Amino acid sequence: MDRKIVQDATFPKCPIRNILSHISEKWTFLVLYTLENNGKMRFNDIYRCIPDISQKMLAATLRTLKEDGIISRTIYPEVPPKVEYELTDRGLSLLPHIDSLIGWAIKNFDDILADRKAAQ
Repeated sequence: MDRKIVQDATFPKCPIRNILSHISEKWTFLVLYTLENNGKMRFNDIYRCIPDISQKMLAATLRTLKEDGIISRTIYPEVPPKVEYELTDRGLSLLPHIDSLIGWAIKNFDDILADRKAAQ
């Protein structure tokens, strides 16, 4: 499946479906949260901050976020090569919404777990 374009047969021009398909991927929030808290970071630094992500998945997530203009990737002409990732203005504008969702999750976490347990 092409990670760049997600279309629904019923609603092929729906921007929400296309954008949410990237934003809601498993690792996206953690990568954005990590960059929000640390600023510019190199790949291995991000990788160390998210211990359960694979290098392949981190690379794919960073690539998708870069293609969407949410993060930037700067390559410095050094030996060995140095590459840094950071949030763009578009990425920074997304953070209040993510922070709000994280706050909601923290506030409701215990009640949601209790409801799940009661439903079993």
